[in-house]
Amino acid sequence: MKGNEDYFALFEIPRKLWIEMDAFEQKFLQLSWKLHPDNFMNATEEERELSLKRSSELNDAHRTLRDPVARVEYLLRIEGARREGEHKQQAPPELLEEVFELNESLDELRDAKASGSDLAGLKTKLESAEKSFTEKLGELDAQLQTAARGWDASLEGDAATRKKIMARLNDLLNRRSYIRNLVTNVQKEVERP
Repeated sequence: MKGNEDYFALFEIPRKLWIEMDAFEQKFLQLSWKLHPDNFMNATEEERELSLKRSSELNDAHRTLRDPVARVEYLLRIEGARREGEHKQQAPPELLEEVFELNESLDELRDAKASGSDLAGLKTKLESAEKSFTEKLGELDAQLQTAARGWDASLEGDAATRKKIMARLNDLLNRRSYIRNLVTNVQKEVERP
């Protein structure tokens, strides 16, 4: 196993976004046992260090592939369709008004906290917005799953179709990231004294 190895190849599975999790976990256990540092107690220092490195890489691969969103991000990255810092987060156009209202409410809450004003009404309004954006996050996750199934089905098709699906997956990931950040910001501000 090398540091830049394809995680899918490591687990001997195709570059699909649907993974049969029982078989995946079984393969992880097999590889974990094979690479575990305890198996190299009587080996050379170099072999022990290599075992630690490989075990760590295996854990990274497992963590990435078992999470559906991380799996999509990883696949797009190894397919050359997603690079760190390349995709700027922007508010989805259909949510601009809601995002603007949310930001206004967050500013009002900060001002009210600073002045010692009553926060109950503002917190309720923000919790309602948080719930709405959390629902949108769920809808995006469903769309992401649908696009992922499209990717898996396209593997036997043409490159142009796969390219369109990768663009759709990228768009959905960017929207998801933006909305997830909104939800996180609201949660932090509501919980902050």
